[in-house]
Amino acid sequence: MSGGTGQPGPGVHGSTSSHLSGSAADVVQARDVHGGIHFHAVADGPRPSSIPRQLPGNVRGLVNRVGELEQLDTVLTPEGEVSVVVIAGTAGVGKTALALYWSHRHRGRFGDGQLHINLRGYDPGEPVAPTVALERFLTALGVTPGAVPAELEARADLYRSLLAERRMLVVLDNAATVGQVRPLLPGSGDSLVVVTSRSRLSGLVARDGARRIVLPLLPESEAVTLLQATTVGYRHTDEQAQIVELARLCGRLPLALRIAAERAAARPHMPLDTLIQDLRDESSLWDALSSEDDDADGVRTVFAWSYRALPEAVARLFRLLGVHPGPEFGTDAAAALADRSVGEIRRLLDVLVGAHLVEQCGPDRYQFHDLLRAYAIDQAAQHEDPAQCHAALERVTLWYLHTLRSANILVGLTGDVDLVQNSSPLAAARDFPDSEAARTWINTETDNLIAAASAAAAAGLHRLAWQTLATLRRPYIDRHPVEDWIPLGEHCLAAARSDDDPAGQVVALVGLGINHRLARHLDQAVDCHQQAMLIDTTDTDPVIDLFRRNTLGLALMNTRRFGPAREVFEQLLDTTRSIQDRFWTVTALGNLADTLCRAGDLEHAQARITEAFASVAPDHPPHDLADWLYIQAMILRERGHIAEAEHAITQALDICRGTNLLLEGYLENEHGRILLAANQPGRALEVLAHAASIHRRAGNRSREALALDAAGQAYQAMGRPDDTAAFHQQAAAIHRELHDDWEHALALTHLADALDTLGEPGRAHHTRTEAADLIRAYDDPRATALRQRLSQAADDPGTERTT
Repeated sequence: MSGGTGQPGPGVHGSTSSHLSGSAADVVQARDVHGGIHFHAVADGPRPSSIPRQLPGNVRGLVNRVGELEQLDTVLTPEGEVSVVVIAGTAGVGKTALALYWSHRHRGRFGDGQLHINLRGYDPGEPVAPTVALERFLTALGVTPGAVPAELEARADLYRSLLAERRMLVVLDNAATVGQVRPLLPGSGDSLVVVTSRSRLSGLVARDGARRIVLPLLPESEAVTLLQATTVGYRHTDEQAQIVELARLCGRLPLALRIAAERAAARPHMPLDTLIQDLRDESSLWDALSSEDDDADGVRTVFAWSYRALPEAVARLFRLLGVHPGPEFGTDAAAALADRSVGEIRRLLDVLVGAHLVEQCGPDRYQFHDLLRAYAIDQAAQHEDPAQCHAALERVTLWYLHTLRSANILVGLTGDVDLVQNSSPLAAARDFPDSEAARTWINTETDNLIAAASAAAAAGLHRLAWQTLATLRRPYIDRHPVEDWIPLGEHCLAAARSDDDPAGQVVALVGLGINHRLARHLDQAVDCHQQAMLIDTTDTDPVIDLFRRNTLGLALMNTRRFGPAREVFEQLLDTTRSIQDRFWTVTALGNLADTLCRAGDLEHAQARITEAFASVAPDHPPHDLADWLYIQAMILRERGHIAEAEHAITQALDICRGTNLLLEGYLENEHGRILLAANQPGRALEVLAHAASIHRRAGNRSREALALDAAGQAYQAMGRPDDTAAFHQQAAAIHRELHDDWEHALALTHLADALDTLGEPGRAHHTRTEAADLIRAYDDPRATALRQRLSQAADDPGTERTT
């Protein structure tokens, strides 16, 4: 079944494994089998390494706000305890600073950790949706990304369950609406949520019992204190009246005050009167340009005043950062954007940080306040040549694309087609010291990668858009729930069609088809692959054609269209042999063997898998070898060669154990079936518990159901019909939900056997009738044999049960 997720990526002979990567640390180990195996849905609590500590760095130089801090302190007292606090106030008034200062002061009270997210409710770009926020929180709480539910309500339910018995601090910064916040509220327990917003969020107060603290402008005395605290040691002759006037011009807003104070401190010998006159002039200009009353006008006036004082190189970087597709960026991305060296960009960013126009949020990582990002975007639109902005976006998107390609190679997420071989980078890609650093970069930059692709598509850079999304597909599906994969693939396809590039359209359609297949949308998967086959690829890389034909065969095999699948793989085999492509020959042989085995043609399946092993090159990807060993084990088990089957599956597990968790789980499913055939149900249960926990954490419900169904057979062999029925019923429910008729019918068949044992012949008959109806459309030998057995069991309840 090689090529199952055949991610289009760098390297002609990259991995075609049908499995995703994972970490062995995610495994829930099975207990001993005395009394049965327990299949836990999730761990009871976060692993020590998954206790989140997400608060950003503490705020320095918070001036007074004594009254507001006392109001916040009261929520921790028994008399005033609430679960939600809203800190409201105008833009730039210091809501985030107050929330973080107080949170750091009291974080010791929340021993189960702290969650934090900037919801970017007022950012020029898209705000963070509750579904995205919940996904981030759930993964921070130890839920494997693939196991995060797809629907908002299900995510919120799981989130509330995880927080119910914990005492956590949750900081939701820059919320715009109640709808953004409400799904992120714990349902009960001792957790506290601190929300900052320009809105009063009255719905949270009225319905959710939130306590609101409205943060006013700083009193004049405190505004003056903030200015003096920032300039102390730099200026010595300023008069009190002048400082008061400067505070007034800054609107007594902390964000504006800090920017103005920094400029005054940087010019210690310039009379403050001169600076004040400059700011007065800027204020008059802003008033003339403003068309509506806006609480943020005072802040923006100071932005303009400070911006105009920047050296030209720094000012241009500030403008170009408005072109960056996301609000947060690294030094090397900024260097690509501005077409300058990293060292030079670091120096320019230091100036912007010193002027409080950008904020450093991590080592070599920066972000904008939302008002400053809007101002930078406006300055780029007004003062940069559109062609230069377009070129900057192209440079940074190319840099993201090529760095993603390098990171994919290091973490082993390469594929069958080199997507970017014809895209010459205009900026060198980042180097990574090891695979862990590469994986961390991918996870950190996923939002920027998607935003860059979206911005590129909007700017007419369609090739860059689809190449970026297609290259991101494999690491994205490693860390996001199944249902989230589909929109990414649809955006990739739209960009490829806009690019009018045949190879791009094939790659996008194949990627979308694979996503649908993994999500068990099998008809949609086949449709995508068939569309890909209609595209003329005469002038493209020949591997593109091999790639699309192989994945079409896999989609047909998964829908049990074994005849057409066999024809596809046989034609692919003829082609690969004619061009002497050893890698694709082995791929075709292995997938043909898998198809024949599933169709019940074990003799020819064995012949093909033997040919595959004879053709394997020494440098063949090891996880593909594990796939072929899996197929070998399956064939041997079905032919009754149990010892040889266990040897093959053990070899496969040795290859992937500890390096590819999801492949390991898939192999353990077969290992459990082999142990059942060897009449070792106790060992089988232990193996299947391990497999089910892997699949559950990875969000692969189909494979989880297969493990549960096999566990039911193990309990049947141990003479425990109640447990048997429970496991088969659970497996059948999952397959029903996934519309997987074949596996649903098998689970129902096994359930009917258990119901016979329990003395419920009526339910058993009804269950067998349902199973027979599900497989009515299938005409392969296995389906025919199953229908006959179901019919025979219905006519003669004493007949031998099928397992």
